[in-house]
Amino acid sequence: MKLLLDENLSRRIVPFLQTAFPGSSQIVLEGLEQSFDLDIWQYAKANDFVIVTKDSDFYELSLLYGTPPRVIWLQVGNVTKGKITQILLEHRDAIEQRFANPETACIEIG
Repeated sequence: MKLLLDENLSRRIVPFLQTAFPGSSQIVLEGLEQSFDLDIWQYAKANDFVIVTKDSDFYELSLLYGTPPRVIWLQVGNVTKGKITQILLEHRDAIEQRFANPETACIEIG
């Protein structure tokens, strides 16, 4: 599973995710900075990404359009890059288990 980090998450996290989530990236690294959410949604869908965000926007798109892509909605407030990395790595198995269900469009982690 490869993750696409939203603009609100640092691109500096990406190298630390590569072992657990190979092929992961971030919006700016993909040339999508300041893109509309729907354009990012379509990009993630076309490129088999799971969107990781701290905003509800992509959750709302998942309600409208279903999957793919899928969404990890981090409800963790203002935390460090290290903490975001730790959360994603510690929840890797749980994320994969929950996404094994084809009905799961969004996972909330908080």
